Amino acid sequence: MSWWQRLMHKPFFIRLLHWEYWSFGTVYFCIYPIWFLLCFRVRSFFFFSASNPTIDYGGFLFESKKKIYDIMPEGSYPKTILIGPGESEQSILQKVNEAGLTYPMIAKPDIGGKGRGVKKVYDAKTLVEYLHKFPFDMLVQDYVPYEEEVGIFYYRYPDEAKGHISGIVGKHFLKVKGDGRSTIEEILKKEKRYILQLPALNELLGKGLQEVLPQGEERVLVPYGNHARGALFVDYSHWADEQLVNAIDEVCQKVPGFYYGRLDIKYNTLEKLREGKEFSIIELNGAGSEPTHMYDPKHSLFDAWGFIIRHWLILWRISRRNHAKGVPYMTTKQGIQMFKDTRKYDKVLESLI
Repeated sequence: MSWWQRLMHKPFFIRLLHWEYWSFGTVYFCIYPIWFLLCFRVRSFFFFSASNPTIDYGGFLFESKKKIYDIMPEGSYPKTILIGPGESEQSILQKVNEAGLTYPMIAKPDIGGKGRGVKKVYDAKTLVEYLHKFPFDMLVQDYVPYEEEVGIFYYRYPDEAKGHISGIVGKHFLKVKGDGRSTIEEILKKEKRYILQLPALNELLGKGLQEVLPQGEERVLVPYGNHARGALFVDYSHWADEQLVNAIDEVCQKVPGFYYGRLDIKYNTLEKLREGKEFSIIELNGAGSEPTHMYDPKHSLFDAWGFIIRHWLILWRISRRNHAKGVPYMTTKQGIQMFKDTRKYDKVLESLI
């Protein structure tokens, strides 16, 4: 590898030359005036709260995942239980047994995003120890074995009978393929996307990074479809044919008060997903959802801005129509408190993971 190639494989330059790794504020800064114009038009900085009336804050921030699961159709999401802070080992294991959960399981914060605090656990001891790390509500749920994952952005205007799909992102988990000679760490260092994950992977796998995989063996290192945890996002919006739209619309219309957001779905095959079979909604996200298909490396920053603005306009229209039907906007005081609570919560969460 030449000196130039070595330089371009430094984390600083990887982030600098690939906008998809820029911070949220950096990506959004230039288009904030459009957001403020929308706020001015409706005389509310927090109009988005009216988009999904049955979800806390419209699903913009600080919403409870468990409360969202509770309004979703039975069987459309993994079996999930809520564990309160400080619950005893006996109470936790009793809840697990009563719910019929089996290992491996997923443990994650009830409030949170970007894959923070999500952990796959394989035994009771690890589960209890992990849950006891966190001083707030946690979720424990079935691990969905389907190998494929997508994020489907759905919206429906309150006065329309049928919803729409505005974007689909395919999520390819962080995985490596052995060559019989190189260690996992050496393989990771050949891919810029994976270099950024090395500190987290070193903490997760430790000496496991020095393992040499046999020729042709593939191994998933991070089984979560999250961009911040190394997953490759690919724009599959062309999958949104009438059959898939109908299947997703059928599920979403059974979620009362849900009009706008992204469904993170694990599924078996695209054919079965189109039939509305063999899939599970891992999370349903509301007003704070990003059109994550914009993170496909083929899209420029200008493409991303276009996707974001389009979705802001959809969110604005939905919120206005719900407001006209009597759904209130959050007050300024409530909105400021939401941001304060989120900031305080995030600081604690970040310190524990």
